[in-house]
Amino acid sequence: MQYRRFGRTELSMPVFSCGGMRYQFKWQRVPLAEIPEACQRNLEATINRAVELGITHIETARGYGTSELQLGQILPKLPRNQLIVQTKVTPQGQPQEFRQAIEQSLETLGLDFIDLLGLHGINTDEILDHCLRPDGYLEVAQHLRAAGKVRFIGFSTHGSTETIVRAIATHQFDYVNLHWYYINQQNWPAIAAATAADMGVFIISPTNKGGLLDQPSQKLMDLCAPLSPIQFNDLFCLSHPQVHTLSVGAACPGDFDDHLKILGLLPQASEILPPILHRLQQAACESLGEEWYKTWQVGLPSATETPQGINIPVILWLWNLATAYDLVDYAKMRYNLLSNGSHWFPGAQAEGVETLDLAPCLAHSPHGAKIPAILAAAHQLLGNQTVKRLSES
Repeated sequence: MQYRRFGRTELSMPVFSCGGMRYQFKWQRVPLAEIPEACQRNLEATINRAVELGITHIETARGYGTSELQLGQILPKLPRNQLIVQTKVTPQGQPQEFRQAIEQSLETLGLDFIDLLGLHGINTDEILDHCLRPDGYLEVAQHLRAAGKVRFIGFSTHGSTETIVRAIATHQFDYVNLHWYYINQQNWPAIAAATAADMGVFIISPTNKGGLLDQPSQKLMDLCAPLSPIQFNDLFCLSHPQVHTLSVGAACPGDFDDHLKILGLLPQASEILPPILHRLQQAACESLGEEWYKTWQVGLPSATETPQGINIPVILWLWNLATAYDLVDYAKMRYNLLSNGSHWFPGAQAEGVETLDLAPCLAHSPHGAKIPAILAAAHQLLGNQTVKRLSES
């Protein structure tokens, strides 16, 4: 395993973390007695495998169903001073309820303290403001840190780059969990801001949210060869020293194996990556047209500026991925969270776009005349499924 300094926390962070949202029994909390023995054995085998590999960062969340409860059966048996444990708690309800939720997580995990506490889901300016206000959620976390129950405080986010940068600029957080990978690099300014603030940078779900790379299209596999798509994406992310760790959402002990193969390749990343990057860009230009590929994002309105709240930037992004790399299943999964994902995935689908006048909101786009037809085609290809966030399944 390789390790990187996790910003001002000074923690020695493994470049792969063991994410805790896929090996648990259920997304709903149930008593320990209802958890099948085989499921618990699998979770414990996965954690033991991670620790054997030097993956000392175990990450979970209060919202991950039975994850904390199941981890609480094994974490107390492991050498505490060799682990970095992170859990995340959603800032909601009254501040005292938030404190009680954190203390319940500690009890459930069977630990006296957690190394990293994440305020889970700072996705909007409004949520950030609620965290920052006097006697707010951040102050609760700071009190728990002073009491020795929390070592470092960070936040996780699915929000806009602007909201993430604003949160970083408060200088109140030690680290950030955010999305950034090859197919979605828009949060780079947030990573740059976090680096300037000497914060730890944790990449959320690069395999799943990075394109369902554990079940890639044949086209993507061909373009990424000789690496697998997982290996390419890992190498791409970790070739940037500003990125400290990638979450591996392991469902079983073997899920680490493909990721581990890139550790020895990191010194050669500058030689390995350029040919693959060139093929990916060339394939996108051939499928989408070079002008569209280079300028499709210019002048697009936000969902709040669009009739019926249609999330034009996200829909066009998903259309591009489906068209250029045959990532249709991924695009469908993400598209159908629109209108269903609240502030975790804001904006609406393009249903009924043919009846809307989008000319005013697309006035600054060089492609304004053809975007409505693309939105309609995207809805026909990707829509008509009901998809919820995993925690709501």
